[in-house]
Amino acid sequence: MPSPFISRAAAVTAFFLAGSAAAAGGISVQVLDAGGKPVADAVVYLEADGPQQLPKALKPGEISQKGLKFLPLVTVIQTGSKIYFPNNDKVRHHIYSFSAPHKFDQKLYTGTTAEPQTFEKPGTVVLGCNIHDKMIAYVRIVDTPYFGKTDAGGSVALEAPAGKYVLKAWHPGVAGGNALEQPVRLADGTASASFRMTLKPPPADPDTPLY
Repeated sequence: MPSPFISRAAAVTAFFLAGSAAAAGGISVQVLDAGGKPVADAVVYLEADGPQQLPKALKPGEISQKGLKFLPLVTVIQTGSKIYFPNNDKVRHHIYSFSAPHKFDQKLYTGTTAEPQTFEKPGTVVLGCNIHDKMIAYVRIVDTPYFGKTDAGGSVALEAPAGKYVLKAWHPGVAGGNALEQPVRLADGTASASFRMTLKPPPADPDTPLY
């Protein structure tokens, strides 16, 4: 069962966003690969362009373990947020990360006994399991509350107060590993933007972890 802190934090975040929605601008973003096909699970976010201070609207995340997989494959959170790791499998898992933004090691456990991890630094964290080598997941930590993930059609919509931003798009399979970016200005109404993203080729062996 998720921690009660998740519901409480989500309610606070919803209140904050509802209060700011009236002054918000919107942007609809499409992410395509080099061949023009939609890219699902791309992280899209708005960072301040200049001295603008962005609020901390921390919302906990959750990455479950089910069917010997991490679900979801890609998670995005704001710096300072927690992620819970419930184990829904009948076997125990041992989660770890060697990534510089947040290195950790959670020993073998089942159920929801593992403590949540707090991700304080921006960047990308790759998760693995010491028991099941094929398990992999990605956490993108961003310094902004204005973020989302593309759906199966490669689309996502963001809302933020009117102003100047840098719009960024990242995916664990992006060639070179760096986010793509472009300047945008939000005002009343909905703007639109698109990215063409070159992805690394998928592994030939379907049992090999992605990227």
